[in-house]
Amino acid sequence: MLYLDHAATSPVRPEVLEAMRPYLTSVFGNPSSHHTAGEAAANALDDARRRVARVLGVRTGDVIFTAGGTEANNLAVKGIVLAALARGRRHLVVSPIEHESILESADYLQRFHDVAVTAVAVDAAGRISPDALRSAIRDDTALVSLGHANNEIGTVQDAEGLAAVAHSAGVPLHLDAVQSAGWLTLNGIDADAISIAGHKLGAPKGIGALSVRGRVPLEPLLHGGGQERGRRSGTENVAGAVGLATALDLAEAERESVASSIGVATARFIAAVLRSVPRAALTGDPHHRLPGTASFTFAGTSGESVLLELERRGVISSSGSACAAGSDEPSPVLLACGIDASTAQTSVRFTFGREPLPDDAPERLAALVAESVRAVLG
Repeated sequence: MLYLDHAATSPVRPEVLEAMRPYLTSVFGNPSSHHTAGEAAANALDDARRRVARVLGVRTGDVIFTAGGTEANNLAVKGIVLAALARGRRHLVVSPIEHESILESADYLQRFHDVAVTAVAVDAAGRISPDALRSAIRDDTALVSLGHANNEIGTVQDAEGLAAVAHSAGVPLHLDAVQSAGWLTLNGIDADAISIAGHKLGAPKGIGALSVRGRVPLEPLLHGGGQERGRRSGTENVAGAVGLATALDLAEAERESVASSIGVATARFIAAVLRSVPRAALTGDPHHRLPGTASFTFAGTSGESVLLELERRGVISSSGSACAAGSDEPSPVLLACGIDASTAQTSVRFTFGREPLPDDAPERLAALVAESVRAVLG
C-alpha cells in the first residue's frame, strides 16, 4: 500500500519515539513540581522549547506548546484579536482558503465579539497579492492571519512580502505554517506568530506549538495554573514537546535535500498525470507550491469514486482537507480559486512524505491514476 496523504498526517519517526520514551516512563514528573522528578521534566521541556525556537528563528520564551495546529491557530487568532479589542482594534483579515481552525475562529470572533472580518481575495492559483492585502487592511485591523502553504492545493504564499505589507500598516501577521514546517524555511520570515503541528512532521498527534513575539499582546484561552508563562494553562505534555522538537530538528536537517528530491519526483508525477489523463487539471500554483503536493481535478468524474479506485490499486490519497472529510460540499478552497462547484467535487490530492521514492515511482503512480479515472468514466 502506497500512502500519499501526508498532508493529513505522517507516521511517527523511530528517532522521535526513542527521544520520547524516557518522558513516558522513567522521567514522568510534572514540570511544575519543585522536586527532582519535576525538575528533570522541566529541564526536558526547556530544552525542547529552545530547539523549536531555534528552527523558527524566535526567542525561546516566544514558544508556547499546544495540543496541535488547531489549538495553535485558535490561540493566535482569538488570543491576539481579543487582546487588541481594548485598544479599539476589532477587525481581522483572513483569506477564504484558510484552514477551518482559522475560519471558525474568525466566525466566533464575529458572532460573539462583534469583530469585523475581511476575507482577502486569492487568484486562480490561490495566491494573495500584496496589493490585495493592502486594500483589505483598515485603521482598526488587529491581525492578519494567513496560511503559509495551503493544505489542499499546496500553494505557497509570499510570506515575506505579505508580512511587509502588514507591518507597514502596523498590523501583526500570524502565519499558519502547519503544512510548510519541515518543507520550507521559517527562520527569517518576519511573522509575529507562527503555528506548527507535530503530526505533519513525524511526531505524534496531539502536540503543536505557537510562537508569539513578546511585543504582541495575547489573551490566553485556557486559564488555570499559569503554565507556558501564563499564556496556556495546563500540565505540559513533556514527551510530546520532546517529540515535536526532535521531529522538527530532523526535518530541518534534511529539509533542503528532501525538498529537492521530493519536489523533482512530484513534478514528474504531475507531468505524467497531465499527459496520461486528458481530463486532468492541476490545481494550485504550478511554481509556488509545496514540494510534495499534487492536487488535480478530473472533470466528469467523482473525486470520491476515483479515490476508491486508487485504493483498490493500493494507493491511499484524499479529496482535500482531512478536517472536511465526509462533507458533500465542494471545497471552499477550489471555489475561491474560481473553479466551478461540479468540477471542484472531482478533486483528488496526493501528498508525498519525506522518504525516498523508487526511480520509476512517479510514472507508475501516474499510470495507476489514469487507470482509476478510466474505471470511473467507464
